Amino acid sequence: MIDSGYYSAADFTGLEEGAAAPVEGGKLAVGIVLPTKDEPRWIQDETRFKEALDAAGYDVEILFSQGSSAKEKENVEALITKGVKVLIICPQDGTAAAAAAEAAGEAGVKVISYDRLIRDTAAVDYYVTFDSLAVGAQQAQYLVDNATGTGNPLYLYAGAASDNNAFIFFQGAWEVLQPKIADGTFVIKNSSEAVALQDKLELTRDEQAKIIGQITTNWDFNTAKNLAEANLTVATAADKGKVFILAPNDGTARAIADAFLADPDVTEYFVSGQDAEKASVQYIIDGKQSMTVFKDVRTLVNDAIAAAVALLEGTEPAAKGSYNNGVKDVPAIQSPVVTVDKANVKAELIDSGYYSAADFTGLE
Repeated sequence: MIDSGYYSAADFTGLEEGAAAPVEGGKLAVGIVLPTKDEPRWIQDETRFKEALDAAGYDVEILFSQGSSAKEKENVEALITKGVKVLIICPQDGTAAAAAAEAAGEAGVKVISYDRLIRDTAAVDYYVTFDSLAVGAQQAQYLVDNATGTGNPLYLYAGAASDNNAFIFFQGAWEVLQPKIADGTFVIKNSSEAVALQDKLELTRDEQAKIIGQITTNWDFNTAKNLAEANLTVATAADKGKVFILAPNDGTARAIADAFLADPDVTEYFVSGQDAEKASVQYIIDGKQSMTVFKDVRTLVNDAIAAAVALLEGTEPAAKGSYNNGVKDVPAIQSPVVTVDKANVKAELIDSGYYSAADFTGLE
């Protein structure tokens, strides 16, 4: 991992040949809890974590909650029993995960909230995340950049209401889209709550929740497709034609795109995404998905491990800013994001070594 250039030796300590992790009695040093094995994104994270922690010389166990907050808490308790010193957790439900974080804190375990923020508890030491506001802003800006004239139909979709990130993504997108809704460039077609608030740039969390309640996909492919089909069923032909679609991530983007592609009254569509999943990269190459926000998991995992190693060694990770979780301002370590479409997909995802060209067809 180090000799290959994947990571820098400066990112870690104890890399000498035969060096052992500084954990008493060979106990498990780092425990990681991820939300589900059913989304490609989290399988990517699992692989990156295993590789990087092996390289850093630390024992790690990675468990999946499979969409259950109860299972998530069981996983955390199991890792505490095994003697973890640092817990990295991506919560299934940001609020429900507070109980698991508090159990870890009471056991003297440092808690790193990973990718999604654990809310309503002081038992979170650090938050390692991508710049989530920038994700939503870049998704929305892509739609804005491709819109001309006025009256363009706009369809809004969001992630799960239980996920704090869904609110941050939507906030970032709304702050870009709202001025273009107010000036008539876009007309919202699938949310009466969004229409009622379309003249307001800064939304409260309750106001966001009202909109998200109407447009949530729950990060689920079938939910997203069913919602899109339901929206298209009640829409008139005038509400279709060339349309613009805010989709929250790649899985939902593909499902929503399939629904719009199948509607004969939709002549062209622009749809956003995020995560640069392989299936969506192929969709972008094939012209079925417009863009994705590339969140380099290698960078995020590296940031999380650097924070974990610092905590294991009794030092403080270098934070940049903070996010309020309802109880405290959690120090944040933020990774950058990049807009990827057909024009730069090869440069950003293939030439960078993130994926192999052999994984795709039709790549020029």
